[in-house]
Amino acid sequence: MKRRDFLTTTSAALAATTLSGCSKADQPVLRIYTWADYLAPEIAKRFEKENGCTLQIDTFDSNEAMYSKLTAGASGYDLLTPTSYMVKALVREQLLQPLDHAKLPNLKHLDADYLKRALDPKMTHSVPYMMSATCLGWLGSKVGNPVASYSMLDRADLKGRVTLLDDMREVLGAALLSLGFPLNSKDPAELAKARDVSIRWKKNIAKFESEQYKSGLASGEFHLVQGYAGDLLQVAGENEDIVVKIPREGAAFSCDDLCIPVKSTQAALAHKFINFVTDPANCAENMVGIAFRAPNSGAYPLLSEDFRGNDALFPSPEIFAKCEPIDDLGDALALWSKTWDEVKAAS
Repeated sequence: MKRRDFLTTTSAALAATTLSGCSKADQPVLRIYTWADYLAPEIAKRFEKENGCTLQIDTFDSNEAMYSKLTAGASGYDLLTPTSYMVKALVREQLLQPLDHAKLPNLKHLDADYLKRALDPKMTHSVPYMMSATCLGWLGSKVGNPVASYSMLDRADLKGRVTLLDDMREVLGAALLSLGFPLNSKDPAELAKARDVSIRWKKNIAKFESEQYKSGLASGEFHLVQGYAGDLLQVAGENEDIVVKIPREGAAFSCDDLCIPVKSTQAALAHKFINFVTDPANCAENMVGIAFRAPNSGAYPLLSEDFRGNDALFPSPEIFAKCEPIDDLGDALALWSKTWDEVKAAS
């Protein structure tokens, strides 16, 4: 699953933070492999200062790219932030070490309701970091009579102005949900129906797009897009014409998790980092800094009413009940890949 492309200003600030410590040869280095701009710069600086260390951040743009690199033998990383379904795959490959909860007292602040649906509910190998729904975003001035529903993807008046994520888990998952099926269905008949819906949507879109949909929506090139809440909320903050909603049929609402590779040489420092970012005050500041929601009950009261009131981050119980995390497909991955190939090949 690919991920969003964040604001350049945030990226530059974080890069400066990382590079500024490169000459501090006497300090321990915590090497983090993560999504682009997934840590507020002020949080990074504070952790470095409080722990007398340097953060070295490498980035990936998809779980699959990260997985391929690690399974090919890449080492040198002390902390990862894969999506929960990929954590399961990494555990299966014996690439993650169990966490020492005695070093993580701030785990008590994690959202108990979220943990009930988490893929690693006992946090044996991973700790929830940030989660985000896959939403629909549209221009209010261009889309008349909008409804927060996948039915919008069929609207003839929007033909050629719509994008879908270039991601089989997101598109086929959305099609499954639109039909009332589970997001992670392994049923061949259900996937066949989802394929047909996806092909129908494909005929109405401009393209599959996972990188530039955010800027395309902001510029008016696209009028309706499927995208990640964090991306869309960033541009919505700069353009009041943009509306961001979770579809009423439900959506992927996945979490990226903090975990430590078995080959980490700084496991103790990695535990300190996990405990640091799950501290409620740090967690709340980090959420606001990157426009994502952490499942941290201790941090919720520290957030502004505007942030807490955003239903793309904090959906109603009725909508959230219809959302599901993307899960590991196991042996069904081949069926999904074949189905997606059929969507991409269809004219």
